[in-house]
This record gives sequence, C-alpha cells and structure tokens, in this order.
Amino acid sequence: MKIHFWGVRGSLPTPITPQQIQSKIMAVVQRITPKDIESEDARSKFVSSLPSWIFGTTGGNTPCVEINVNDNEFILDAGTGIRVLGKSGNLPSDKHYNLFFSHFHWDHIQGLPFFDPAYDPNSVFDVYSACEDAKDALVRQMHQPFYPVSFEAFSKNFNFHTIKPGIPFEINGVKINSAEMCHPGKSYCFSFEYEGKKFVYATDVELKSKDYAMAEEKAAVFRNADCIVLDAQYTVEEAFRKENWGHSAFCYAIDFAVYWNIKKVYLFHHEPTYDDKKMNAILQAAQWYARYIEHSDIEVLLAKEGLEFEL
Repeated sequence: MKIHFWGVRGSLPTPITPQQIQSKIMAVVQRITPKDIESEDARSKFVSSLPSWIFGTTGGNTPCVEINVNDNEFILDAGTGIRVLGKSGNLPSDKHYNLFFSHFHWDHIQGLPFFDPAYDPNSVFDVYSACEDAKDALVRQMHQPFYPVSFEAFSKNFNFHTIKPGIPFEINGVKINSAEMCHPGKSYCFSFEYEGKKFVYATDVELKSKDYAMAEEKAAVFRNADCIVLDAQYTVEEAFRKENWGHSAFCYAIDFAVYWNIKKVYLFHHEPTYDDKKMNAILQAAQWYARYIEHSDIEVLLAKEGLEFEL
C-alpha cells in the first residue's frame, strides 16, 4: 500500500509568498559561515544540514491523497493537488480511478475540472461518497459562469456509488469502512485495509467527546490502524476561538490516536495562514506533546506535498 500526498492545505490554495521566500533566504544567511562555502563538499553538507522548513515547503495545494494497492488507484478528495497528480505521469495503466470524497466543500472538489485524465474518453471513474447527489454537486461547480467547460466534457465513464457509514465493502481485495464525523455539512472518514495493514483518511474533523466512544462504526474505522491522516489545522488557542468551524487542534489529534491505538499520525489540512516555519513549530509541539503524555511510541509527522510512504 503506497500513499502519496498531492495536496495537504486546508480551506483554500496557499502559494508560498515572496516574503516567505525572503525569510527563508535570511534564515540561511544567518546560519552560514565562511567554512560552509570553502568547497563544493562543504556547501553540499551545509545545505543538507538546513532545517526542512527552510530547505523545502509543506505545500499549498488543497487536499488530495493517492493510495496505490497492486496498481489499483484510489484518490481521496479532488482539491487542487489532483491537478498535479494528473500532470505527474504517475497514472494507472488501465486508466481506472476509484475517487473518494470526504465531503463536497469547495477545497475538496475544486481541482477536478483541472484533472487531465477526467477528459480522456478511455478513463473510467468510480466515484464513492456518502452523498446521494454527488454528481449534481460536481456538475454544478462547472456550470456557467463558474467554469467555461461543462461536466459533459468529461469521460462518459463516471459511475457514482453512495456508500453507507458502518457498512464495509471491498474493491479488489481492499476492505473499506467509513464513518460520519463532526464538520459543518458533514464529513466522512475512510479506512482502507489490505494484507493486515490499515490506513485511515480523516480530514475536516472537529474532534468531540463522542469520537472517543467505542461505537462500532468508529471502532471499525479507527481501532488499531497503522497510520492515520488526520485534521490538525489549529493550535489549541485557535481551536477554542473557532469552535464549530469543523477542525481540530494538533494535540487533540494526538489524544485521538492514542485512544484508538493508532501507530502513526500525519498532521493534515494545514491552516492557510501558517507558513513553513509555523508548521515546523506545530510538528515539534505535537511530537513533544506525544512524549509528555508518555506515548512517544506514536510516530507524529507532517503531511507535505510530494511525500510518499508505504505501509
């Protein structure tokens, strides 16, 4: 099971700004010494020693996560990250896509009109969501005056499937469960199980006390997962100020993972106002918090565009 992050930002696309680039350059200048530029080898070592928030970027595209299981393609949400996936050349040879939608807020669907394979008449899309009018939602975002090309320009092979939370099903040997989570207008999380490994995608979630109840629907999705991609958009202070906005603080994400015995957590759906330095500070705080509550065995990481890993 191979997982790739194509879009990790929440709410709206967030390109890196000139000011942020200047701040990175200044941070490099402040760290450099004459010895660091004496030779090509010294320069290489210096660059490799830079913190990741300086040398790279978390990314600004909205949510899109790809899972590949034995050449079976699963795409989770169609934020602007899906456009990058479509141009990557990293596409299934059979042109078949299993496209899952957590919900239909704009940041999770706005990339689909820019996904090149959608216009290929030979592409086949099986679209899964808990929304009975999923097709209508996707069609409407491409109506005039919002977009110049209609949904009819897409491949005719779009098949829509309504899933029921708590009722598992399989796609080519991959077992899938879903559960409803707290978010304005509702959002749904998914688990994918294959050959003893379980991966969970839980974006746009405002964690509540009921999420810690041992309800069978939630347990089937979360319990003993190997890895979870989990909404951690806010700091605690911001989560208090933005109650009922539908997102969680990073420490709540850690508590949730501990409760459900999840081994690895990727913080996801990043706040658009946070730059790379802030995101790095949040990651460090989350890792410290995991140690503080004596659960340092949980691996806490930051979801970044371009990051790929295997379960």
